[in-house]
Amino acid sequence: MTKRTSSKHKLDRRMGENIWGRPNSPVNKRSYGPGQHGQRRKSKMSDFGLQLRAKQKLKGYYGDVTEKQFRSTYKDATKMKGDTGQNLIGLLERRLDMIVYRAKFAPTIFAARQIVSHGHIYVNGVKCNIASRRCDVGDVISLGSKAKEMALVIEAQSLPERDIPDYVAPDGNDKVQFTRVPKLDEVPYPVTMEPNLVVEFYSR
Repeated sequence: MTKRTSSKHKLDRRMGENIWGRPNSPVNKRSYGPGQHGQRRKSKMSDFGLQLRAKQKLKGYYGDVTEKQFRSTYKDATKMKGDTGQNLIGLLERRLDMIVYRAKFAPTIFAARQIVSHGHIYVNGVKCNIASRRCDVGDVISLGSKAKEMALVIEAQSLPERDIPDYVAPDGNDKVQFTRVPKLDEVPYPVTMEPNLVVEFYSR
């Protein structure tokens, strides 16, 4: 996993939206861009600008996945049958760190990635510390014994701003099953995501 090189909430302000729907996001208080020139009037965006922004927003939402990983996910999506945008969302939602986040085992996607990389997550009873692992339908993801008592996990499970989606079926407090690959409209994004613009960006 690559180390975070930028402040995650700066992304919220740069996009002008509360990407993760968190109540303590600074965009709620300061809705202008970050930095010295953040309060300047924004000029009209070009098509390329809109496509780039859609890509940065989607990439940022999944915990600032590296460009290399994101591009390779896009390439895999183009090789699959059906709509590339929908395939891209499906592949991103199959990431182990994302399922851990959806299952409310962690309060943020960054915390979910850390829990996985520290070896607290088991897939079908086998420890897995690779956050980008693609899970298959029917996989059972569970918490290790130490993680069940972590304050971070207990806090995440009581968060009111997120619900567990239909495609992640909980079994008690410490186990979930990935039941199906979701479509775009089933994924509980707090803001509008536009995978069609991401596809346009990469197919230029």
